[in-house]
Amino acid sequence: LHRFYLNLSRRMNHHPTIIPEKVVVRSTLSYSEGAINRLPSDAPDWAKEASERLQRQKNTKKLAPPEGVHRVLLHSCCAPCSGAMVDEMRSLEDLEVTVFFYNPNIHPRKEYEIRKNENKKFCGNIGVSFIDCDYDVDNWYSRVKGMEFDPERGRRCTECFDMRMERTALYAHEHGYNAIATTNATSRWKDAVQVNDSGHRAAARYQNLIYWENDWQSDEMTMRKYKISAAERFYKQEYCGCSYSLRDSNDWRKANGIPKIQIGGETAGLGERYFTDPEVDAAEEAQHVVDEFFTQANELAKAGRNAEERKRLLKIYENRKKTPTNSGGDT
Repeated sequence: LHRFYLNLSRRMNHHPTIIPEKVVVRSTLSYSEGAINRLPSDAPDWAKEASERLQRQKNTKKLAPPEGVHRVLLHSCCAPCSGAMVDEMRSLEDLEVTVFFYNPNIHPRKEYEIRKNENKKFCGNIGVSFIDCDYDVDNWYSRVKGMEFDPERGRRCTECFDMRMERTALYAHEHGYNAIATTNATSRWKDAVQVNDSGHRAAARYQNLIYWENDWQSDEMTMRKYKISAAERFYKQEYCGCSYSLRDSNDWRKANGIPKIQIGGETAGLGERYFTDPEVDAAEEAQHVVDEFFTQANELAKAGRNAEERKRLLKIYENRKKTPTNSGGDT
């Protein structure tokens, strides 16, 4: 898949668009142009569909904050997810944006500090206020007790979103913010409906506070996120954050012949340690990769604490696995 992107880029870079009596050489074709008529004839269906959507979006109204909102407290899970969202909000007139980092779910502490410090540094570089909240990890484990083997996007994730958005809403209420939002809503690995529901529930606890819901997972915002991440050379985290996500992600990797997750350091378990190429980075989180992970994770979750059943399912995955993602093809 990575080689496909590279070959696609080369084809676009070396074939000029020919117009009668005039030759125009395009150095590159921006994904956000939505130029469906200029895509290669063998472009994948998802690329054509994305370009069509972007063409339709050209005439849509520019993003604006909800009516009456002048101060927004943006809960951030990490720098990569916050890049495009913060950039978009900062471009709006008369809107004050503050990043609120509250993520007691992130495990181990080493990974937590890496994500927090990078997010803090990014905000400092662009002049955005950053609030460093408590790492009350014991409270988080208490809140998700009994859900240790729930699937990703299940009850445990809802409880995790609720806990973080409730703390965000409380701080917003106490410090005069009009709205809250979260960068969790930008990630393909998250269920946007699940994330937004938690945000709305938290904001509803207080008068004069709303949750800002928007399509932060649009094609344009997604590619913008990867471009900013590459430009900033952000740390490429390899799992959602909690210890249970780490466990399940490593189980999935083992079943698919992929090296274990590496916490920190200059070498990742899979791929590059840092974001460097927007197209390659996007391919690593392509929708079919996300869908395959959740399909297997949900099946594995049904085994719960039954170690033998988990081993049996993992063996099934091994028998039907693809080659490692960075090999560029299927067996």
